[in-house]
Amino acid sequence: MYKRILVATDGSKLSKTAVTSAISLAAACGAELVAIQVVAPYPISYFEGGMAVDAAEVKRVEAQWAAKAMASLESVKKAAAAKGVQAKTMVSKSDSVSGAIIRAAEKGACDLIVMASHGRKGIKRLLLGSETQHVLTHGSLPVLVLR
Repeated sequence: MYKRILVATDGSKLSKTAVTSAISLAAACGAELVAIQVVAPYPISYFEGGMAVDAAEVKRVEAQWAAKAMASLESVKKAAAAKGVQAKTMVSKSDSVSGAIIRAAEKGACDLIVMASHGRKGIKRLLLGSETQHVLTHGSLPVLVLR
């Protein structure tokens, strides 16, 4: 059925549920798993009153964020291996989480995206947005959404 499944995680409890489900599905289908965590670049303000940050400090902080993401993804890789699932991991640096997920799935020749949704409604959804909704509306692959 599925040959390569991409699972998006941010390390939260909710996304760990999606990871567990994606691993189980990959094991049942004999599919490979691709786990991605998107890390935002360091926010730099160009407005008056914005504090200038040394470029070396920005690189250090971004490297720290990427290392934390890789550590989180290593636990996904270990959990997949325990179920007999081959897993690849990747950290993507992007302002657009949904865009990075869609690009990774297309580039990796994935045939399913698995991700969690917080299920926000009303003003929270308007203010915080929904990366899952963006993947659903802007991507061309099937998406399994878990809550």
